[in-house]
Amino acid sequence: VQLVESGGGSVQAGGSLKLSCSFSGFTTSTYCMAWFRQPQGKEREGVAIKHSDGSSAHVNSLKDRFTISRDNDKKILYLQMNGLKPEDTAMYYCAARSAPFCAWNTGSYDYWGQGTQVTVSS
Repeated sequence: VQLVESGGGSVQAGGSLKLSCSFSGFTTSTYCMAWFRQPQGKEREGVAIKHSDGSSAHVNSLKDRFTISRDNDKKILYLQMNGLKPEDTAMYYCAARSAPFCAWNTGSYDYWGQGTQVTVSS
């Protein structure tokens, strides 16, 4: 299994970024996936989940600005982030779990990407 994130960068407040996670080594019919983020010096936190049946879940505080999607043919998981704020600054990680449904706890995931940095300036 391999997960490779890309698309991070520096952006001004109010801007948008679209993160990508290219995945291989498993099928989405049996794996669920998620985006997490970890601000410097803080714990990793869940952002959005994509279950194997295609349904999604987003953290309430972010659901109006962030959207998770997945292209099964291209094997890419996306995170569209709009209206970015300085508090969104963090390392963003893609994760996969060998189960049809994902949860918010980091310990339940089997595989992680290396992360992509998002920095939002005011």
